[in-house]
Amino acid sequence: MKDLKFIKKGQDFLKIALVNLVLLLVFLELGSLGWYFVKHKQFFYTREKPKDKFSVGINLEGVRLRESIVQRFHPFFGFIQKPSADFRPGFKVNNYGFISPYDYPFKKTKPNQFIIGVFGGSVASDYAIFQVQNQILPRYLKQLPALKDREFIILSFATAGYKQPQQLLILNYFLALDQELDMVVNIDGFNEVALSNLNNKNKIDLAMPSIQHILPLTNIANNSLSTTAMKETIAIKESKVRINRGLKSMQECKLAACDALTSVYVLNLINNYRKDVIRFEKERNQTQNDDGGSVVYINLNNSVMKDDAAFEQMAQSWAKSSIFMNKVLSASNVPYFHVFQPNQYYQTKRVFSEAEKRIAFNKDTPYAKAVELGYPALFKKLPNLAKNNINLVNAVNVFDQTKDAVYVDSCCHYNQAGEVVFSNYVGGEILERLRKEERNKKK
Repeated sequence: MKDLKFIKKGQDFLKIALVNLVLLLVFLELGSLGWYFVKHKQFFYTREKPKDKFSVGINLEGVRLRESIVQRFHPFFGFIQKPSADFRPGFKVNNYGFISPYDYPFKKTKPNQFIIGVFGGSVASDYAIFQVQNQILPRYLKQLPALKDREFIILSFATAGYKQPQQLLILNYFLALDQELDMVVNIDGFNEVALSNLNNKNKIDLAMPSIQHILPLTNIANNSLSTTAMKETIAIKESKVRINRGLKSMQECKLAACDALTSVYVLNLINNYRKDVIRFEKERNQTQNDDGGSVVYINLNNSVMKDDAAFEQMAQSWAKSSIFMNKVLSASNVPYFHVFQPNQYYQTKRVFSEAEKRIAFNKDTPYAKAVELGYPALFKKLPNLAKNNINLVNAVNVFDQTKDAVYVDSCCHYNQAGEVVFSNYVGGEILERLRKEERNKKK
């Protein structure tokens, strides 16, 4: 009898445990449904099924799932991205390494097409992509009677890591290839100080392309990556394998709880991936650059320049390059707009939430000091730009009135909310400058 009672108690306990487990799963599913609706503004079970792992709703900014090193040497530009497919619908990394729907040089197919060239680094590249997708700048330009019926073509000549004088050189290269341009928008400032400062610390000429992007290519060419850098490369590769598997699992999830739990797992993997990348960047930038036996020639300085002299030289190159871009475009009556980009490490009146601080700031970044010292050096050149009739759009304070998070990483890039604010400000400023020019012509 005691055995029977023991068995019955065990069965009752098992039933209660199963009921509690079912209730837990039900509540987990209900909570996940609510979380999914808040995040994506749609019901999980009736959602549009993700077509691939890149459309599951995870922010993959800066995560290179295919290759660790996507740059390739270019004989004129320094480096480009390897021409390939792109995860964004309608885009590709084109024949010159720019993310665009088109190969270059692009030729007009209709007489009413209006071509806008965007130059700069990764922030400019993101801006160009956002304009193609959302047409914010074209909506502002269409308010001008002369442009209201135009078809706007946005061409990106921007790539992560580009800094002056690369924009100037690329502009002249494509003009020599008869690339038509009706307007040029150059977005820069951050790379000119942040990446040039890394050049200086590595005794590399400031005007040379970013050592952060060139060094991995030269190290591979010379077979000189350090053991630590190789270990970090392996860790990055392993993280990418796990991230790919996690994204694939999210794509195949049938329950909202599966999507929620897997997304948390993937986000943790992405966070670890980004930490590994930072460690790899620090290690590869410490590699000594003795080009005596190198197959790649890079201009070396005898010593590290003092900060005052280095940032003055950076600012001078930045201003002169912009002036020369304007001169060559003015000869063909092409409007040129120079946008001074905002960055979190340049202190303004903006108040960051604690959540955004965790995303936007990194105490170990080499960029913070460069921006703190470099942006004031650039500001000193603004009178010279004005004297040379540069249409400068100073956007460094553009996020000051924005309470929403706008930064997506601890470097310089903006999330969708940030892109909207930035795009509207740039579009409004360009529209007002063009209207002012029209009014002056009528006087």
